[in-house]
Amino acid sequence: MTAPQSAVARYYLTTPIYYVNDKPHIGHAYTTLACDVLARFLRLDGTQVHFLTGTDEHGQKVEKSAAAAGMEPKAFTDKVSQNFRDLAVRMNFTNDDFIRTTESRHYAACQALWTRLMDKGEIYLGAYEGWYAIRDEAYYAESELIDTPTGKKAPTGAEVEWVTEPSYFFRLSTWGDKLLAFYEANPDFIAPRSRRNEVLSFVKSGLQDLSVSRTSFSWGVPVPKGLEGGDDKHIMYVWFDALTNYLSALGYPDENGALYKDFWPPALHMVGKDILRFHAVFWPAFLMAADLPVPGRVFAHGWWTNEGQKISKSLGNVIDPLVLIDTYGLDPVRYFLLREISFGNDGDFSHAQMVKRINTDLANDLGNLAQRVLSMIAKNCGGTVPTPGAFTEADHEMLNAAAALHDSVRASFLEQAFHRGLEAIWDVVVAANRYVDQQAPWTLRKTDFARMETVLYVLAEVVRQLGLIVQPVMPASGEKLLDQVAVAQGARSFADYTSRLVPGTALPAPQGVFPRWVAEAEEGAAS
Repeated sequence: MTAPQSAVARYYLTTPIYYVNDKPHIGHAYTTLACDVLARFLRLDGTQVHFLTGTDEHGQKVEKSAAAAGMEPKAFTDKVSQNFRDLAVRMNFTNDDFIRTTESRHYAACQALWTRLMDKGEIYLGAYEGWYAIRDEAYYAESELIDTPTGKKAPTGAEVEWVTEPSYFFRLSTWGDKLLAFYEANPDFIAPRSRRNEVLSFVKSGLQDLSVSRTSFSWGVPVPKGLEGGDDKHIMYVWFDALTNYLSALGYPDENGALYKDFWPPALHMVGKDILRFHAVFWPAFLMAADLPVPGRVFAHGWWTNEGQKISKSLGNVIDPLVLIDTYGLDPVRYFLLREISFGNDGDFSHAQMVKRINTDLANDLGNLAQRVLSMIAKNCGGTVPTPGAFTEADHEMLNAAAALHDSVRASFLEQAFHRGLEAIWDVVVAANRYVDQQAPWTLRKTDFARMETVLYVLAEVVRQLGLIVQPVMPASGEKLLDQVAVAQGARSFADYTSRLVPGTALPAPQGVFPRWVAEAEEGAAS
C-alpha cells in the first residue's frame, strides 16, 4: 500500500490575539484548542504548519484596567500576557509563535501597513463624532444602538459614549461592492454559513468610513511621524493595530522573508463570533486596499454557557480552564470541548455531561476496547502481536472502516467540523466493540485458536489506527495507546497510517488509558 498523501502543503492558522484586560477563560482555551488540534493533525499529515497565537495589549480598556490595578500599562500587560502563555503550556498547545502587540516587530508592521495605505490614498485626516464602546473597542452607528432604561447601549450590551476628536479615517465606504464581489467569488471565506449571511447583510446595508486613530488616550501604536495634522498625538485604533499582528508574526514588511513567502496569506483565522465583523469586513478591506493577498477563511465559532446560564463575571460563573484540567485531566477536557457541541454553534458546559463523556466515550468505549483486546493478547498470545490467517469479510469491513478514518477526519477538520471528525472516530470505536462481541475471541480460544489470533490481530491493528488518529485531540492518550501496541516513535505520523502491525512484535503489559471519573464523595461512599 502507498502512504496517504497530505492534502495541504503549507498552512498558516491563527487564533485571535487575546485581550489582556483579564485572565484567560474557557473561551480562550476553546479557540486555541481548535487551532491546536488542526495544527497537530496537519503536521502528522506532512503539512508545513505555522500556528500563531498571542495577546492584544493596547487600547483604552487595557489602559483603564492597568490604572485600576495600580500599574503602568506595560507592566500590567507583561503580567497578564504571561497568563496566556501559561495556559498554552497547561493545555499542551503547539503554537509556533506567540505575538505581543507591544513588540517592536509589531510596531514596525503596523506603521508600514499604515504608510502603505496612506500612500495609496486609503487613509485621510478628518474628525470623528459618534458612539464608541470602550469595552468592545468599537464604534457603532445610531441605528445599531439599543435603548435601555439606563441609556443607549451597543448591540453587545456594552456602555457607549459620544466621542468627538480628530481622527484618521480608512475609506471603508468605497470597499462595499468589492467586498461583496470577493465574498461571492470565495463562498467559503466566511464560515459557518449563518455567519456569512450576517456579514453579507452588514455590508449590503452600507459601509461608512472607519475611524482608525485616537487622540484621547496614549496607550497604542503611534501613527507614523511626518504625516499631516498633528500625527504625533494620534495612536492607531486598536483593531487596525490588532489585526496587523497576523502580518507582524511573519516579518512584514519584509515580503521577501522566508516566513512571509512561505505562509502568507493565512489559510485560516479562527475567531469567536463576536469579532467576526473585524476579521471578515475590516481586515480584508485593509489588505485589498494595500494590494496584499487576503486570507483563505475566517471561521467564527459560538459561545459557551455554564449549566444553562450566560457566562459573566457578575454572575461569578466564569469557567477557568485550569480548574477543569485539575479536576478532570487535560485530554478529557480537550476531547469534551470539541466533541460536545457542533463546532460553530453555541453550547452549554455541564459537569454532568463532562463526566458522562469521560465515563462513556473514553472509559467504556475506547478505553475498554483497548484494555480487553490487549489483555486477551497478553493472556492468550504470549504478549506478542498475533499472526493472522486469511481475513473474512467481517475482518475486511472492520479494517477498512478504521483505514478510512484518516481521509474522513482530515476532510472534517479542514472544514473545522471537529465534532464530525470525532463522531466518525467513535463510530469506528463502537463498531470495533461490536466486532469483539460478534467474534467472541474468548470462545474462539477453545474452538478455533487460529481464528482467535486473526480476530485479535484485526483488533490490535484497529487500536493502532485509533491511537494514531486521536493524537491531535488527545496527545498523551494517543501516545499511551500507541505505546501499548509497540508502535515506534518514528512510525506515528499519518504516513504510517496504512502500514500494519508486525506479527510477533512484543507488547508491554496492558494498562488502562482512560480511568473512569468518580467524585470524591462517591469514592468515600464506596470504600
